[in-house]
Amino acid sequence: MPAAARPLLLSDRPMPDCVRDYPMMRYMGSKFRLLPWLHEVLGELEFASALDAFSGSGCVGFLLKAMNKRVTSADFLAFPIEIATATVANPGVRVSEEEAERLMEYDPKHRHFIEHTFTGIFYTPTELRFLDRVSWNIRKLTDPIKRSIATAALIRSCAKRQPRGVFTVAGDPARYKDGRRDLRLSLREHFREHLAKYNETAFDNGHKNRAVRSDVFDLDPTGIDLVYLDPPYVPRSDDNCYIKRYHFLEGLACYWHGVEIMESTRVKKIAKPYTPFSYRRTAHDAFDRMFQRFADSVTVLSYSSNGYPDLDEIVRLLSRYHSSVSVVGRPHRYHFGTHRSASRNEVTEYLIVGKR
Repeated sequence: MPAAARPLLLSDRPMPDCVRDYPMMRYMGSKFRLLPWLHEVLGELEFASALDAFSGSGCVGFLLKAMNKRVTSADFLAFPIEIATATVANPGVRVSEEEAERLMEYDPKHRHFIEHTFTGIFYTPTELRFLDRVSWNIRKLTDPIKRSIATAALIRSCAKRQPRGVFTVAGDPARYKDGRRDLRLSLREHFREHLAKYNETAFDNGHKNRAVRSDVFDLDPTGIDLVYLDPPYVPRSDDNCYIKRYHFLEGLACYWHGVEIMESTRVKKIAKPYTPFSYRRTAHDAFDRMFQRFADSVTVLSYSSNGYPDLDEIVRLLSRYHSSVSVVGRPHRYHFGTHRSASRNEVTEYLIVGKR
C-alpha cells in the first residue's frame, strides 16, 4: 500500500496535550517521561478496555483514558488510588472556588493528629495545622470525586514541599536554600495551585472509568482487553519500598486510620505491607502467577534492565501464557531526588508485549 494511502494509526497521532499537562510529582519508577513512547507502542495494539494494575502516580492510566479507553486503575496503596480517582475515574467533576475556600477554613472541631505526631519532623507547626484543618474539611465534601481531588492536591502539595519528594529523613524544608520555587511556596499556596491543576485534568471520555484499591492478585481479569503491568520489581541494588519513601503520603490519604505507625522511627513510618515482588525468593513465582492471571488479556509489562528476574526469564515466563511475545527497549535514566549524591540509574527500559 502506498504511504499516502496507509490508514492513520493511533500511534501516528501526537500524544494528547492533556497528558503532557498531567500534574506529575516525583515518584520512584515514574513513567511520566516515557509516556510518548508508551503512547506509540500502545497505539499499535487493538483494545477497548484496559487495566493499569499498579497505578502509582496515575499517569499511565490517564494516558489510557486520553486514548478513549475504558480504564480501571488499581493499586494496593491508598494514596495512588486517591490520585487515580481524581484523574482517571473523574468524569468531569471539579472543586469550585467556594468549596476550595471552605476547605481551608478554621473549624474548632478539627483534630490535631498531624500537628501532634509530626512536629519537628517535616513541616512547620503552621503547615502541620493547615494539613489537619484541610484533612478535616475534606470529609465534609459530599461528592467522593471532589474528596479525592482535594486529597490528591494535598498529597501533591506535601510531595512538592518536601525537598527530595521522599519522607525518609526529618528536617524543615526551610533549611534548603537552593532557591527552588517548590520550597519557597507554603503548603497553603501549593494546595491552591494543585487544586487548580487537578481540576484542569477533569474530563469525560465517554466511558465509566474506575479506580480501585486492590492487590493485583485480587483483581478480576474478566472483560479486560489489555493489562498494563508495572510492578515494583526487585532492583539490583537499593530496594523498592514505596512505604519507606512515601509513608507520610500514604498516611495522609487515610488520615492514618487503619495503619500502624512505627513509633520508634524518627520520621514515624508506617508498617510496610507485604508484596512478593519485593523479595528475590518470591518474585519469580509472583511474576508467573500474575502472567497466568491475565493470560486472556494482551499483556504489556514495563520492565528494566536492572530488575530481577532478568529479561530472558521474564520473557520465558510470559511465553507460557502468550503465543507471541515481543520486546522493545530504549535507554532511560531514573532520577531519585535532586541532591548532588542522589542516585542516577541509567538503564534500558523495556516494554514486553504478550498476545495470545
